[in-house]
Amino acid sequence: MTFPFHYFAAAFLGASATTLLALPLWRKWCLRTNLVDDPGHRKIHNTPIPLAGGFAVLTGILLPLFTGAVLLKLGFVKISSAGLIVHGIDRRAMELVVLALGAVGITMLGWLDDKHELKALPKFIGQILIAIAVAAACKRITLFVHSEIFSYAVTILWLLTVINAFNFMDNMNGLCAGVGAIGAFLFAFIAATNGEYLVAITGFLMCGALVGFLPWNFPNARAFLGDAGSHLVGYLLAVMAILPHFYTKKNPHPFAVLAPLLVLAIPLLDLAQVSLFRTLNKKPFWIGDTNHLSHRLTRAGLNRTRAVLLLWLAAAIIGAIACWL
Repeated sequence: MTFPFHYFAAAFLGASATTLLALPLWRKWCLRTNLVDDPGHRKIHNTPIPLAGGFAVLTGILLPLFTGAVLLKLGFVKISSAGLIVHGIDRRAMELVVLALGAVGITMLGWLDDKHELKALPKFIGQILIAIAVAAACKRITLFVHSEIFSYAVTILWLLTVINAFNFMDNMNGLCAGVGAIGAFLFAFIAATNGEYLVAITGFLMCGALVGFLPWNFPNARAFLGDAGSHLVGYLLAVMAILPHFYTKKNPHPFAVLAPLLVLAIPLLDLAQVSLFRTLNKKPFWIGDTNHLSHRLTRAGLNRTRAVLLLWLAAAIIGAIACWL
């Protein structure tokens, strides 16, 4: 069977182009509806920036995904591995629908936060409800423990942790989207090498959509992800960490299950250290400050662009170890 590089490339390029072209439209809508990030405390921009990134990335994923699924089902694409991918779509159709609805739901939750500055509790409740729906309908984490209650609890906790890790890390131009794109690529690569082509295509869609957003956000921002976008990125990476099989007959090493922790090491480390710092200083851990890894690098002498590039590099190097596992 031919390794479907064409599918992977089409997913990446289609998502990237769709996001790149959709963003100006979403940007105009944000300006018209006053969905912008105004200058203020802990911010370096002097003019309002549209919070259009989340909607553009969501469009860049769902539109090519739907188009590609329809073309495959109707038989317009003729490649030797097409039948296997169509079988995967049929077998995981409900899972894909739930994941897509979850992506829409988490984006809408973030949009409400961008628009109305939700308090921590209702936002957290919304995250929990979406995490429960995903855990109920899709593959769950087991960690070799044969307990349905345990798998539900760990999966929900994982989704909440990664969503908030990326939400916390969205503090410099290009940081959240760039680390997210690297993570999505690594998960897609792992899935592809395991022969999980549908999961790999989904990962390359996510990666392409985030790469398509970056020219609008890095190094100089004409659009931000906003909470809608950072919630979406965290959700996408949390889901991509669940979908592939890391521990398999071909790779029976128990430490293989640690691969997602390595792929997402930078956002998880940032979440852990900033939460610990705030707790030790008797501050609510959800209240923002300037003690993130990116801020520490700038205080060490790097400019913002180099700080972001260094964190991208660290994410790629540590994630490469996950591919080796």
